[in-house]
Amino acid sequence: MATRPDLSGRSALVTGASGGIGGAIAQALHRQGASVIVHGRRQDVLEDLARELGDRVDVAVADLADREDVDRLADRVAGVDILVANAGLPGSGELTDYSRADADRVLDVNLGSPVRLTHALLPSMLDRDRGHLVYISSIAGKTPSVGASLYAATKFGLRGFALALHEDLRNTGVGVTAVFPGFIAETGLWGDTGLKLPAGSGRLRTPDDVADAVLEGIATNKPEIDVAPIVQRSGGWLTGFAPRLVAASIRAGGGAKLSKALAEAQRDKR
Repeated sequence: MATRPDLSGRSALVTGASGGIGGAIAQALHRQGASVIVHGRRQDVLEDLARELGDRVDVAVADLADREDVDRLADRVAGVDILVANAGLPGSGELTDYSRADADRVLDVNLGSPVRLTHALLPSMLDRDRGHLVYISSIAGKTPSVGASLYAATKFGLRGFALALHEDLRNTGVGVTAVFPGFIAETGLWGDTGLKLPAGSGRLRTPDDVADAVLEGIATNKPEIDVAPIVQRSGGWLTGFAPRLVAASIRAGGGAKLSKALAEAQRDKR
């Protein structure tokens, strides 16, 4: 059970809330008393979520691949206490399978927009000596997964950004947490594919598990929280010591075949 902070009187922006994981995060923050701004590109889905939550909810539609849209979003939510940068594109598949435009879109949404939103929202948090920045990365931001170089670039980058920012903001009242989901059941970039993991991969975590990790991060200011079975987490632990061994283990476990199937299943989300 995650530590649950009292967020009464606090405000939060959740990007990518039109997806299952973002929706679960928005619901968790709202249950703890926060006023929540739910962001996405699908206004109808966001409005359904807002009706489900009831009061203390606002809807913000923006394309995070468009820098002007990111700036407009930042202006609209100026003064929020919590940023949860959850929005993301798959980025799965060989790099050469992407057009330049598609590759830039993955980089802008997954890494560029969290940095730009942080740059815009952090000063007011520092002025108030209060706030929390949460970045939804991925276990792929810790392990050298085959067939996911573009996705890994964004998620490794988000990890480095969060870790360094956590150090920069020590003793300021503003916290930073990066959350690292593995394969998530039911919904999200993996859950929506309908693919099955090899036997022995461990129990898939759920969107509610990710939401609990967000609450824990806000309550404790832990710099990193994994949301994955031990098989997936162990790759992250070992990569710093033996990256070639981890990569070889992933290949031996059918990682290339799985990555190819994943890229094909996610092609329409690029």
